Amino acid sequence: MKSIMIDLDACNGCLTCTLACAAAHSRSGSIVGAMQEKTPARIFIEAVNGRAVPVTCRHCEEPACAEACMTGAMRKDSLTGLVSNEGHEQKCVGCWMCIMACPYGAVTAHPRERVALKCDGCPGLPQPACVAACPNRALRYEEPAFFAAGRSRDAACSAAQAS
Repeated sequence: MKSIMIDLDACNGCLTCTLACAAAHSRSGSIVGAMQEKTPARIFIEAVNGRAVPVTCRHCEEPACAEACMTGAMRKDSLTGLVSNEGHEQKCVGCWMCIMACPYGAVTAHPRERVALKCDGCPGLPQPACVAACPNRALRYEEPAFFAAGRSRDAACSAAQAS
């Protein structure tokens, strides 16, 4: 199953991914509209030791956020593997248990509504909006094995060139 994979060496912290995410989740579908509507992004960039690090939901195999959800609103889709609290008969009540349970800090409180907010994988799009917008290909939508194989090839090429 494809996942959002992150190449930390390629991320320069430009925030294009956050703008694209907000636009994809806005009513207007545009960056300007998202800014006017104050639509929050579901991916964010943290500065860690002077380096930009994208933080997004990992859609865990056994999601702690879904286990902690007292209403059952947060759940993992068995077909897509995506974890979300949207589109289910149970509604998020804003208890924040999922926020406390997420080991990655990828679930946040919506700034204006009392609901948890997290990456939903941009259903209906061929790939998540953040990935499509990344100018440096720091975010990729790939099978983990394919991503790992590419990283191994890159490391081998770098080692060969250094010799």
